[in-house]
Amino acid sequence: MKKLINTAESVVEDALNGLAAAHPSLRVRDRVVYRADAPRPGKVALVSGGGSGHEPLHAGFVGHGMLDAACPGDVFTSPVPDQILDATRAVDGGAGVLHVVKNYTGDVLNFEMAAELCAGVEVAKVIVDDDVAVQDSLYTAGRRGTGATVFVEKIAGALAEEGAPLAEVARVAAEVDGRSRSFGIALTSCTSPAAGKPTFDLPGDEVELGIGIHGEPGRARVPLVSARELAAIAMEAIHGDLPLRGDLLVMVNGMGSTPLMELYVVFAEAESFVRGKGARVTRSLVGNYVTSLDMQGFSVTVCRLDDDLTRLWDAPVETPGLRWGR
Repeated sequence: MKKLINTAESVVEDALNGLAAAHPSLRVRDRVVYRADAPRPGKVALVSGGGSGHEPLHAGFVGHGMLDAACPGDVFTSPVPDQILDATRAVDGGAGVLHVVKNYTGDVLNFEMAAELCAGVEVAKVIVDDDVAVQDSLYTAGRRGTGATVFVEKIAGALAEEGAPLAEVARVAAEVDGRSRSFGIALTSCTSPAAGKPTFDLPGDEVELGIGIHGEPGRARVPLVSARELAAIAMEAIHGDLPLRGDLLVMVNGMGSTPLMELYVVFAEAESFVRGKGARVTRSLVGNYVTSLDMQGFSVTVCRLDDDLTRLWDAPVETPGLRWGR
């Protein structure tokens, strides 16, 4: 195993220290990443979090137009309730706090516990469950939360910046989740710094269809085929669950070690698939946004847009992982 780390035990803290040093608009305290200007009086605050190893999710999306705070757990491990509680209280500007929670059992339970302890703070939540690959997994009851988390954080974050009330921000966040679907494919496993070996075995001539962001099993393991065929598998799974029509936001996301050149190859195939269904890709992202350490592979996330959601997607954002319009 070759990793650019000091020790496996310190890797999360060391990475967070580097994040704060690189981005003066952020503050890190007790395993929580905050906007330096939080709390913002009268503004609904957004808090999210989850296991480390998925960067830039979530800490890389703290900033203007997205999250007010993020709670990174250990690698592939949920943040503890105390982290979430501290973050929620620290960023509350009096208008309430929205918890954006991926549908993993530990995340859901710990965010629920923290919300119960937030006396005096109005808290709402949205559960992100966009993955169409499997209904249940090692980590979830129901669908997993994956790429749509980025869409929810961006669109709900933009609405919060406009001064919308908590109920409206929560409603739109849930709407984005309902309009979004994802499917992921792994070419290789990932290697946790603590384990020092691949999380699962995947022969060099096979791929895992419907992989989770922690290396959870997917739908099937099949021989490696072309990017066109793999993109079609992902898009057919999404289209079969949420028919592709109208204007679409499409993200082709790298899992951590996939070259950008290959992600653009996949995006070209995904866009061609969309056109073949009579729909249009009007907004797009290509790159690493929800990773799984050093896994090779990709995921596709699609969201049906309308005029309001498009406007909120286009609104200015300034975070380490996403920025435009400022």
